[in-house]
Amino acid sequence: MKIDEVSKIGKTLIDEVARHIVGKRGVLQKTLVGILANGHILFEDYPGLAKTMMSNCFADALGCDFKRIQFTPDLLPADITGSFIYDRNTGEFKMRKGPIFTNILLADEINRAPPKTQAALLEAMQEKQTTIEGETHMMTPPFIVIATQNPIEYEGTYPLPEAQVDRFMLRLDVGYPTHEHEVEILRRRKDRKMDYIKVNKVTEPKTLLDMQRAVEDVHLDDDIKDYIVKIVQNTRKNSQVEVGCSPRGSLALMKTSMANAAVKGRDYVVPDDVKFLSKEALAHRLVLKPGPAIKGVRPEYIISQILKKVPVPKLK
Repeated sequence: MKIDEVSKIGKTLIDEVARHIVGKRGVLQKTLVGILANGHILFEDYPGLAKTMMSNCFADALGCDFKRIQFTPDLLPADITGSFIYDRNTGEFKMRKGPIFTNILLADEINRAPPKTQAALLEAMQEKQTTIEGETHMMTPPFIVIATQNPIEYEGTYPLPEAQVDRFMLRLDVGYPTHEHEVEILRRRKDRKMDYIKVNKVTEPKTLLDMQRAVEDVHLDDDIKDYIVKIVQNTRKNSQVEVGCSPRGSLALMKTSMANAAVKGRDYVVPDDVKFLSKEALAHRLVLKPGPAIKGVRPEYIISQILKKVPVPKLK
């Protein structure tokens, strides 16, 4: 597949989802970039801001199999991965696959499940496989996890360990709509006369895989690689940061930059592609020192300061 085809299909996908998600085209583009970069996405925002609806709409528009898991404190690993069930008719144990065996998995309120259950998801996210009763089962590509969590609710939650947060390529927030956009939301619901939203299918899993493969062919100049690494290494040297980004952060920034270039219809990366998703790709990987954290310094602010500091390479 050529890059211009990726861009054309990508625009159609965003247009289709934007029919139902009002005024959040920038968030939709970032979500699509994460999907094309074959990465997992963490939505961290307040309830009622269409995080779940956005995931549903993308899955329907992409033509992918979609499953949702509502994470709760009593959720067990087997509830996610599946287990072997004894069949009385045959006298054998048969595999009953869990909801993790899908193309797009929505892990709703992921921080409500205990660490043991979160760990069951971790293997699938990183290795694209899951182990059940000692047997390894590969996930059918594409496999993307979209997780949500509420940033202000800590009652009865289990904060995600840094190792699992690091597995998410992007951390996004949706944000409240403007007055005009919220009025538009009401108008569309009134005209629709139902809560259910019908999303038109734009692609299919094979097409999505072709788009992901096309992204891998986007050219990345050596100066851009150097620019990405300098940004990431500056997170490790920052006086307010206890733990900076690992090389996984560099890889995430590279992949999303390539995917964004493809969405824009270019077969090469420019510095603006790197800047576009730097905060979303890196901020959640930072661990701040106690002082700055208490003062309310945000990791996103540190990334913005680093972007101002690191010289931008000139295209040849």
